[in-house]
Amino acid sequence: MKILFHTYYHLTICLFVVLLMSSCDESLDLTPKSSVSDETLWVNESTADLFLNNAYSGISSYYTQFDAEENWSDDALNGVSGLYSWTIYAHAAYNPDNVQHFWGSYSSVRKCNLFIEKVNEREFDENWKVKRLAEARFLRAYFYMWMSTAHGGLPIITNVLNYQEQGDEIFRPRNSAAETFQFIIDECEAIVGDLPLESSEGRATKGAALALKGYCELFWASPLYNTNNELNRWASAAATYKRIMDLGIYELFPDYNTMFFEENNGNVETIFAKHHLGGTGLASSHEGLRGTRMSNGSMTGWGLLNPTQEVVDEYFMANGLLIYDPESGYNPQNPYANREKRFYQSIVFDGGEWNGDIIYTRKGVGSGNEIDLSAVNEATGTGYYLKKGMNPKYAVAGRNNLSSADFIIFRYGEVLLSYAEAQNEAVGPDLSVYEAINSVRERSELPPLAEGLSQDEMRAAIHQERRVELAFENKRWRDLLRLKMAEEKLNGTFHAMLIEEVDGELTYTRVPAAEGEVTFDPSKNYLLPIPQSAIDRNPKLEQNPGY
Repeated sequence: MKILFHTYYHLTICLFVVLLMSSCDESLDLTPKSSVSDETLWVNESTADLFLNNAYSGISSYYTQFDAEENWSDDALNGVSGLYSWTIYAHAAYNPDNVQHFWGSYSSVRKCNLFIEKVNEREFDENWKVKRLAEARFLRAYFYMWMSTAHGGLPIITNVLNYQEQGDEIFRPRNSAAETFQFIIDECEAIVGDLPLESSEGRATKGAALALKGYCELFWASPLYNTNNELNRWASAAATYKRIMDLGIYELFPDYNTMFFEENNGNVETIFAKHHLGGTGLASSHEGLRGTRMSNGSMTGWGLLNPTQEVVDEYFMANGLLIYDPESGYNPQNPYANREKRFYQSIVFDGGEWNGDIIYTRKGVGSGNEIDLSAVNEATGTGYYLKKGMNPKYAVAGRNNLSSADFIIFRYGEVLLSYAEAQNEAVGPDLSVYEAINSVRERSELPPLAEGLSQDEMRAAIHQERRVELAFENKRWRDLLRLKMAEEKLNGTFHAMLIEEVDGELTYTRVPAAEGEVTFDPSKNYLLPIPQSAIDRNPKLEQNPGY
């Protein structure tokens, strides 16, 4: 499924954006209702659809970000020195004045609230009205998820705030994290019956609502919030994911390599995705931002996402064993041989093929792709470049802003792994847990897990599988938070692979990556601070502890 933005929408919505954002207040969105013309926006279902489409466009896309959230995790480092992920986040130097925050999504929440209010006032077609109101509530819940998983509890606002009419009553304190997550979960459950099973236009569906609900339940069940390990929370998440599995309309896409290409937009695995329009300012610039510096003799990418040695080491061998297993056959002086399929589909490594070219990151080759441990240019600081989701036909100079590839937010592979995680925590590694994780492994031609694993062993296997399967999909940072693994994984040194020729032989040495030193303070960093600008506007907002 994909989010659809018709061409006429792109031509018309600019006017609406100007009207909406001209006096927007980031903290609580206090734009007077009079700034939007009812006669212009709410004439009929078609014009109202334009407004809702603009709310969809507020969903963030990792494909268009210069410094993607993935660089906040232990999976990747940005190839450009001096960006936020290196200078601020990696050193836990963020504070209320400099935090790169998600609080701005309140502008999208306000759009959803305004849509709901105006549509409820109009005598539109009832079937259209039921579906579109459910979509608006889904989007509002999504934006609350996006903010709350980073900041914690939020002011829950479901009406249009207007200072001219309401005065200081518009200022709301933060709801607790429990109340915020419960609000999202309840909203998703309330709208499931009003959403279609499928959508030819690519709008929110039952599956999308359930995926959002399940993700929030999984987050709430995880160690960050579930300090007493209440098993009912895990059971609730498992039950929601099972409902998605039982819908019978999703399955694993056969080709992990091309699943993310534009020709496979809306494939059978996709549950919810952010749409892009190639050749415009709304294009997917994935290939240009994330790709190798040089390919076929010309510059084709910025290398803004360099996989770390840490994530490379997590990919299995083709026989399904970890590289640390003495029976795996792993050779540290030939580290890229006999690895699993997803490794070759996801990582550009020294001597590997990309876009019809052999890429060399080893020292001394004189290539723009040569490893740069001094961080003085945009070449890889780890010895690797990203391949996953990169369409070779757009990795050509001058063409890397032409892609219309969707950025997949929820997909069936994640549903299976999330079900396996929640079910294992709730009842242990029963047959359904094995079936879910093994189906994901089977697509990459890995053998099934060994039978008879303990709950702890299965937990480790699921975490490993999730990291590899969902790598570079904007999942890892939030997984580190919810699982309370950030204090371990984001403290210390990330590594690179230094490859040099010595006496005619290549040597492989694991060394600190460029800008690879990271710090995380568990006493406060599991939540981002509330922006000071928001607190200045709303005196009832309370700052997160430690900031």
